[in-house]
Amino acid sequence: MSALSNLKMDDAAKCISADAFRNGMACLPGAVNIVTTNLGAEKAGFTATAVCSVSDNPPTLLVCLNRSASVHQRFSQATNLAINTLGAGQDALSNVFGGKAPMEERFAQGQWDTLVTGAPILASAAVSFDCKITARQSVATHDVFFCEVLAIKQNDEAGALLYFQRAYHHLEK
Repeated sequence: MSALSNLKMDDAAKCISADAFRNGMACLPGAVNIVTTNLGAEKAGFTATAVCSVSDNPPTLLVCLNRSASVHQRFSQATNLAINTLGAGQDALSNVFGGKAPMEERFAQGQWDTLVTGAPILASAAVSFDCKITARQSVATHDVFFCEVLAIKQNDEAGALLYFQRAYHHLEK
């Protein structure tokens, strides 16, 4: 009988350290996304793997953002956002949006368009989802944004950029 078998579920969850959880999550491959928004003429964006489908009716995605992130205040005021899923070979762009570069430097990389909401859409993304934010929920250290998809732009030849075992991997078309 394991030591955990006698613990209540709440007690067992407390036995998982943040490091152990992060190490486990490193084994969960994720698509690499650049999440963007605009507040008037001011653009903001960050790199995220914490993006997933919620429903297809209405089409809804969720994205998670750490409240300590430098872009959090901008996104907490936003009414729209775009989820731009990166294609194979777009590692450098992911790094720029995942680092401490000023927003002007981030958006100087790549070509940016808009669809319906005005959120920045990366022209070379594998797929971009243009969304209105319909709900927010604070959970632990993060805010979860629920986003209804209003428009989609796909690039069927892009492949995919994945993050797995703390490294980028390219999935070619």
